[in-house]
Amino acid sequence: MSDLIDDPEPGQNAPEFSVTEISGAIKRTIEGEFSRVRVRGEVGRVSRPRSGHIYLDLKDDRSVLSGIIWKGVSAKLATQPEEGMEVVATGKLTTFGGQSKYQMVIEDIAPAGMGALMAMLEKRKALLMAEGIFDPGRKRELPYLPEVIGVITSPSGAVIRDILHRLRDRFPRKVLIWPVAVQGAKCAPEVVAAIEGFNAMTRGGAIPRPDLIIVARGGGSIEDLWGFNEEAVARAAAASEIPLISAVGHETDTTLIDFASDKRAPTPTAAAELAVPVRMELLAHIDAQGGRLLRAISQGVSQRRQRLSDVSRALPRPESLLENASQRLDRASLQLGPNLTKAVQSKRLKLQQVSAPLQPAVLRSQIKSAQDRLARWSLGLAPSLARGTSHKRQGFDKVAVRLRPENIEREILRKKDRLEGVSKRFVALARTQTDARRERLDGYERMRQSLGYTETLKRGYAVVRGEDGTLVTTVTAAKSAGVLEVQFQDGRMSMGAASSRPKSETTPQKAKKKTNPPGGQGTLF
Repeated sequence: MSDLIDDPEPGQNAPEFSVTEISGAIKRTIEGEFSRVRVRGEVGRVSRPRSGHIYLDLKDDRSVLSGIIWKGVSAKLATQPEEGMEVVATGKLTTFGGQSKYQMVIEDIAPAGMGALMAMLEKRKALLMAEGIFDPGRKRELPYLPEVIGVITSPSGAVIRDILHRLRDRFPRKVLIWPVAVQGAKCAPEVVAAIEGFNAMTRGGAIPRPDLIIVARGGGSIEDLWGFNEEAVARAAAASEIPLISAVGHETDTTLIDFASDKRAPTPTAAAELAVPVRMELLAHIDAQGGRLLRAISQGVSQRRQRLSDVSRALPRPESLLENASQRLDRASLQLGPNLTKAVQSKRLKLQQVSAPLQPAVLRSQIKSAQDRLARWSLGLAPSLARGTSHKRQGFDKVAVRLRPENIEREILRKKDRLEGVSKRFVALARTQTDARRERLDGYERMRQSLGYTETLKRGYAVVRGEDGTLVTTVTAAKSAGVLEVQFQDGRMSMGAASSRPKSETTPQKAKKKTNPPGGQGTLF
């Protein structure tokens, strides 16, 4: 019997799970192990459908984690997530069995600083701005109606179809397409090569050189558009000699090429509209301008014809203008013959009067006379030159005598003696004046001493002061003072207050004279 039953293969005894069962088991395992986690990363994509939930990606330089914020939680968030923000998200990990993917249910999210990609973008933007790459003054004007348009984009996307369709509707032009990768590692070098390639084309060559370049791409995330944020792309767009329109992403997407290009279009379709005008509108405008021109010409001609007619009625007849002039001409023609004869005779007479002195005999006589005068002058010229030379030589000799060294030394000695005499007189005069001023100063000093109050004290006067040093000038002040100090010419003496009446009140003829010493030094009596 054992030979009739095959042995089971390894693993055949393992239980079988349905897809739903295994998905549920995985979900329970992940939610059990990561029931609450905090994840730091950069917000790369944010989607807000009508349901009110928020779908986003948390990423770093290696991985991407999908996340969801339910409608009830998103309304309570203090900070709404935006693309490019570096955040710290708090929540739990779970799975979504419908797509076999795991995701994070975010319960709270807070900013952790600017994301690495956005920080890099801002750094490049600041660097290029400092170099003047984004300066509006260097941007070129777009040609009004380019003959050839170069388009740099993917040849298989909807962008090139939209551009060609829009150009065909507005104004058909020749279009050169340079196919490039619009995302990924090849995007930036291929776009740079395309811009430089269009600029390297020569006018009139086998392939016509574009008059305008359009760099276009459809919308996408910042990672998809990152190739157009490369520094090389921005520099190539700024260095392009051909005017360049950037149409990368949607209207809300902004890349570095948008700042460096000559014109930014919000969409590829808008770039085509900026490139060419509407042909029918242009034709209608030309027709309207032509009609206006014809009407203006007709109206101008009519107005000038009417004005000419009005002015011509005020003009006189041509015959009347010529009648007086014709009469004056006839009168002048009658007088012309006699006047010419008279003028010829007058000129002939004047010529004879002038030519009379110019006869050969007269001229020979004048020449002979001039030659005789010249001969006489030449005879006296040599003696005159000799006398003049001798006179000048004598003058030079006199000057040379004065300039001899011994004469100059004598003159210097004479001047030196004169200077010494003047110096002696000056010293004597200065000494005399100094002595006079010194004597005058001594006199002033003697006068000052004689007029001082110390000299007055020698004549029998005294200065009285109180015990606090103040001057006592009245009897009342002397009575009220406790102690009096009297200054004589040979010293000072203290004494009690005076008790008797001053004699000057009864016998003024016997009292001594009272005066104040010069300078108010005290009371003298």
